[in-house]
Amino acid sequence: MRQIIAGNWKMFGRLAEIPAYAEAIRSAPAHVDLLICPPFTLLDRFATALKGSPIALGGQNCHSAAQGAHTGDIAAPMLAETGATYVILGHSERRENHGETNAEIYAKAETAMAAGLIPIICVGETEMQRDAGEAEHVVRSQLSHSLPPRFAGIVAYEPVWAIGTGRTPTESEVAAMHATIRAALVAQLGAGGSAINILYGGSVKPGNAAALLALPEVGGALVGGASLKAADLLAIAVAAPGG
Repeated sequence: MRQIIAGNWKMFGRLAEIPAYAEAIRSAPAHVDLLICPPFTLLDRFATALKGSPIALGGQNCHSAAQGAHTGDIAAPMLAETGATYVILGHSERRENHGETNAEIYAKAETAMAAGLIPIICVGETEMQRDAGEAEHVVRSQLSHSLPPRFAGIVAYEPVWAIGTGRTPTESEVAAMHATIRAALVAQLGAGGSAINILYGGSVKPGNAAALLALPEVGGALVGGASLKAADLLAIAVAAPGG
């Protein structure tokens, strides 16, 4: 299984940054699949700058409807028209800041797949939930209620308490949760569940990438802040097994 290194720019980035960044990441190693998820305003320009390269693009969210009177939202077919082939759904910042539910993420995943996009469904527990011993239950519940029966996409495990904090779980904690997710995917989706990449996200940096990406069932990384610098994202990609 090829590892996937996905950069989530969140609400950062301006048009002027694209040419130099795009030129730099064209040198990405061939043993991984590299994916950039910039703000919606940059997708079309990024698609032009990366034309002819194997680097993919993704959106950071989409609406559950293919079109409609939804001011301020963006539809999955619109993302596809910009050149995006992936979309992040259910990120903890969307769940917390916008009150997104598992049911909404389920509906968005169906719409995304209908538009030809590959959904990246995010799951993860808060610090309070982990301290209460509920981490695995929370993640299994998110998977059960967020993934459609014919899910064809990616899962990203992001412990909420590690996102943007500089903290990461121990390697044994990451491995244990990824094993839990794999077992849940197989139970939920059958044989197809064994072929789904499970990304790790949460303060992934060049310094810890090699150790994290080498863990069992870790099929890549969803990188936040470190993806804003092309050199850092490339260093993480280089650290992936197989290089």
